[in-house]
Amino acid sequence: MAENFEQHSDISAADLARLTQEAQAEATPSTAKIIWSEFKADKPAMAALIIIVSFILFVMIGALFINTPKMMETNIMGYFNQPFTADYWLGADSAGRSVAKQLIVGSRNSIGIAIGLTVISSTFGICWGLISGYFNGYIDWGMQRIYDFMMMLPMTMMIIVLVTIIPHYNSVTLTFIFSIFYWEGTSRLIRSRTLAESEKDYVAASKASGTSHWKIIFREIMPNISSLIIVDCTLSFAENIGVETGLSYLGFGLPSQTPSLGTMIANANDPNNITQYWWTWLPAALEIIVLCLSISYVGQVLRRAADASQRQGSIN
Repeated sequence: MAENFEQHSDISAADLARLTQEAQAEATPSTAKIIWSEFKADKPAMAALIIIVSFILFVMIGALFINTPKMMETNIMGYFNQPFTADYWLGADSAGRSVAKQLIVGSRNSIGIAIGLTVISSTFGICWGLISGYFNGYIDWGMQRIYDFMMMLPMTMMIIVLVTIIPHYNSVTLTFIFSIFYWEGTSRLIRSRTLAESEKDYVAASKASGTSHWKIIFREIMPNISSLIIVDCTLSFAENIGVETGLSYLGFGLPSQTPSLGTMIANANDPNNITQYWWTWLPAALEIIVLCLSISYVGQVLRRAADASQRQGSIN
């Protein structure tokens, strides 16, 4: 007994703490495992994830093998060819251009703009909301007055004016124009949650221990509101697909010779296309509906996974 006691006493307190931390780490599932388990438990969300990833990869890779200028040339012999005919899987439009090829390239353009817009606007909006909500006082007052000024501007009209006065623009230019205005909702949402988080004990303890403000904001507060950030970014992505689509439908999105989902849906402006030539607009409309629903399913699972990860971290 004495020998066993001596052997156990040789373990230092530091080693014991390290072994305890390692045991807790092994017992705690990683965030990736939590997300995967949530997807396995939710079959519709798993199917939605497969649809989104497969479709995005398909259009991104498939568009590389399509000569867009040649595809957009007028072909009188292909005038309103019906679907499932030679060289026209989904038919042709009034200019004899393949609807299937336009759908691939247009999806690449619309999804690329939505991804870029989501990344830029959400990043800026999250940082703006975190800083405004954390510092409060005069800093918050000044930042919110800028927010109020931006909200006063007629967003759609401003985008139309900018698109009109820029002589030559492309999808990258259009993404940056959208990003000027589409950060506002995210910033207000994050600010309100940050105001509540800043009053909690862990923030006061970090301030008392001398932790820098930026570490508190981005290493402590931001991870604790990750579920809100995930949901907002997911819904913003689905919404941003419709932003470019809506403006292109009105004729103020991408140039007319650049395919997009909006320019394809604009074919429905002609009553004859709605009743007789439905293949010129219906595939693009169905794609937007399926993508938005799939993104919504995936966002719900990611939110549950983030909540579960936060609960696990609080327990440990």
